[in-house]
Order: sequence, then C-alpha cells, then structure tokens
Amino acid sequence: MSLASEFKEFAMKGSVVDLAVGVVIGGAFGKIVASLVGDVIMPALSPILGSVNFTDLAVQIATNAAASRCCSSTGHSCRRRSNSS
Repeated sequence: MSLASEFKEFAMKGSVVDLAVGVVIGGAFGKIVASLVGDVIMPALSPILGSVNFTDLAVQIATNAAASRCCSSTGHSCRRRSNSS
C-alpha cells in the first residue's frame, strides 16, 4: 500500500470525518456568537452602560515577575527572612 492510499483509508473512517465536521461547526458557531454579541447584545447594553470603554478595562494580577512566582496560596511571604533578628 502506498502512503496516499493508507491516508485515504484512515481519513475515510467515521471518527476522522466526524472530527472534521465538528471543527467546521465549532468555527461557524464561534463566528455566530461573536456576531450576536457584537451586533445585538452590545448595542442593546450601550445605552445602559453609557460610555464605558471595555477595551481599556483590565485587572492587573502582578506588578513584576517576582510577584508572579510567589506562592500566595500558602499565605506566607515570598521574601527571605534575615537571620539577624
């Protein structure tokens, strides 16, 4: 068997075709949701919210790289304690 015929046999199995159909439907669903939010929901909410600019809204989690490596789930400080105390 050649590589092309083996690939064709593999691709024609039901699971691969189902996966391809799922990817196409998922992509289309994403575009439908984006259009619904952008063209229907947000224009309806804009009079209620006023002039809020959502592109500038952000939540800052850490101020620097050292803070992002902190083990805050244990509740202890990440700074080293000095032995001089």
